[in-house]
Amino acid sequence: MRRPAARLSANLVSVLLVLCSLALIGLLVWSVRDGLVIAAMVVGCGLALVIVMGGAVNLSPEDTRTEATERTLRVATNTLQHLHGGLTVDNARAICALLLPETDAEGIAITDRSHVLAYEGSISTTYVPGTENAKPTLEVLESKRMETFVSVDAESQDVRRFSMGNRREGHAFGIIVPLLVQDRAVGAIKFYYRRDVDIDRTQLAIAEGLGSLLSTQLSSYELDRQAELTARAEVKALQAQINPHFLFNTLNTIASFTRTNPTRARDLLREFSTFYRRTLESSEKTLIPLSQELEQTRRYLKIEKARFGEDRIVETEHVEEGCGELEVPSFLVQPIVENAVRHAMRDEGALHVDVQVATDGDDILIAVADDGLGMDKAVAERLLAGATEPGRSRGPAAGAGTGMALRNVAERIERFFGVGSGVEIVSKPGEGTCVTLRLAGARRKLAGGDRRGRE
Repeated sequence: MRRPAARLSANLVSVLLVLCSLALIGLLVWSVRDGLVIAAMVVGCGLALVIVMGGAVNLSPEDTRTEATERTLRVATNTLQHLHGGLTVDNARAICALLLPETDAEGIAITDRSHVLAYEGSISTTYVPGTENAKPTLEVLESKRMETFVSVDAESQDVRRFSMGNRREGHAFGIIVPLLVQDRAVGAIKFYYRRDVDIDRTQLAIAEGLGSLLSTQLSSYELDRQAELTARAEVKALQAQINPHFLFNTLNTIASFTRTNPTRARDLLREFSTFYRRTLESSEKTLIPLSQELEQTRRYLKIEKARFGEDRIVETEHVEEGCGELEVPSFLVQPIVENAVRHAMRDEGALHVDVQVATDGDDILIAVADDGLGMDKAVAERLLAGATEPGRSRGPAAGAGTGMALRNVAERIERFFGVGSGVEIVSKPGEGTCVTLRLAGARRKLAGGDRRGRE
């Protein structure tokens, strides 16, 4: 509320100063006409003072700084939105249109390492989208330094550098700024001007600042992309470690049923096909709904029941209302259930596996409990240490496959849900094991997703 009041006061003062100026001008004319030299001098000094005061009132550094800050934030927010998918033709076109009004340039172009991606402006140039980069652009990409250039004419684009202050004739002038990601030039942004005098230190600073802004946002996108690729690689590594055992055992089970129960073999083969298709689809996605992950886990248990016997595995599941819509990393629950089947099952009797999903404040807990063989406290601690401290040895008792699965799960939930997320293991020999995953702040994310969906 302070700024509108300040503007109102400044406008009121300006009006008063204008009225004073008109009155003083009238007095000055009257004094000169009547030969009142001293009066004319006094009136002239007063007029000069009013003019100085008017300039001081109209020049508002606070408003100027505020406007510049708001303008910078607006540009940063809008460019970030368009660079979310990287340096593409559509993104480059949108950014050129966005940045052109923010400078005194008559045209803006964005390139990748080899071609012009987009151009927006009124200056004619042969370097339109789709054409190869001009020589000075290639030099900037090589040197990774900002340069200025001059085009002799629109056709030949004989471009060469010039220095500020030295007047040069040319069709267009400009600035080229490299776009850097991890100290590697991935493209450039070019600013076109009609006259060499239009390129001053302010325009150079603006060009360099916009280039740095785009470089930072491209670097952020690249980091996100690398993290996503890493997450997918971890999922595939986990699948490669676990799947061969499951694959061979399932094929043997289906083969045995083809002789004794062909109908059951056909149903199992269909279920197995669906299971692996969903596994491949999930491995290409960063996040999937928790309900989909639990559905895949149920398919896994159905196939394992066929192998061990229907009465050897008894599963129960309870998911608190709404939690099934939570987006989670794929292959999150199944590895823990698979560990229970592989390591906790006794030689005789049923293994009960219970999956619970519930909220705990702002967090969401996923617990997988079994009543199998269990483990002593020392083994459980080594297993947990291996999951939370990748460089620490787990020892042979922990089980290599179990440790890798838990470590992979722990790393991914911490990456996606942040500090406070993790894995907890509670176990007793002869009584069973409970592995709990804490997804920090997941309930808030779930609520935020629901609001966006309703909007």
